[in-house]
Amino acid sequence: MRAWQVTHYGEPTEALALVDVPVPVPGPSQVLVKVLAAGINFFDILLCRGTYQQKPELPFTLGGEVCGEVVAVGSDVSWPNVGERIVAMSALPTGAFAQYSVVNAINAFPAPEQLSNESAAAFHVSYLTSWFGLHRRAGLRSGETLLVHAAVGGVGSAAVELGKAAGAQVIGVVGGPEKAKIAKQLGTDAVIDRTKEDVVKSVLDLTQGRGADVIYDPVGGQAYRQSVRCIAFEGRIVVVGFAGGEIQTAAVSHALVKNYSIMGLHFGLYVSRDQALVRAADEELRLMVARGQINPLVSEVATFDALPVALEKLAKGETYGRIVLR
Repeated sequence: MRAWQVTHYGEPTEALALVDVPVPVPGPSQVLVKVLAAGINFFDILLCRGTYQQKPELPFTLGGEVCGEVVAVGSDVSWPNVGERIVAMSALPTGAFAQYSVVNAINAFPAPEQLSNESAAAFHVSYLTSWFGLHRRAGLRSGETLLVHAAVGGVGSAAVELGKAAGAQVIGVVGGPEKAKIAKQLGTDAVIDRTKEDVVKSVLDLTQGRGADVIYDPVGGQAYRQSVRCIAFEGRIVVVGFAGGEIQTAAVSHALVKNYSIMGLHFGLYVSRDQALVRAADEELRLMVARGQINPLVSEVATFDALPVALEKLAKGETYGRIVLR
């Protein structure tokens, strides 16, 4: 089968090679899926660079998120069955950027029937990450103000929709007028274009000086420094990632005197530690899809051969929503 493998560390266009490899064989607790579509995530870029928390032995097939049809199951698997359409996080080193991928059965979930293969591939990681960030970590309540950095990014756009569904007033921070238009279409109550506006002043003006109750930050660096200047009393900053390229240092003395919380979110830990909670969240999200409350923002469907270029675009911040590999 054809597969994109990381052969050495570097930027995606340097690190990836399109190779022919044998179809992987699932273990006793795994399933083999025919890949219908694969979600492209920022952590795929970090895996190429060798800077992600997980570091599979080289070479390995990249791709952490898949929508696929189950074609074989291990001896210990009771669900899913052959023929099921599922979404899942792939089991590296046999990732989703290939014709076939292996998935741990415990990490397989039914693909929402209302979503196409491409939309389903963009659903699983983004919405579960944002659900855990907003509800499990921050305890977002109806009527609160939610500030979302990179509001039209992959997890950012999911956070906007989930925030609105929870009854929050949502302020989105974006980079440029085109992304501002998309943020308004997503349903934000207000949009701040960081390229033209002072983020801190704008948030304080929009909240009559009180600040945002919950701040969802997948960017880090400058975005985080802005957050601590416009967080409300008893507010919660959820640190989701560092897509801006800078890992900031938190001044805990400032958190003490201003009475706010800094919360880290690593969704993958829930996958390994609390499967029941993950499945309950997934069920709730699939119901929200069925009710039309959420719908993945897919900006581009890339061809299989175009993967390195698509990853480079994501790395440079030239995308919005999710890019999906068909």
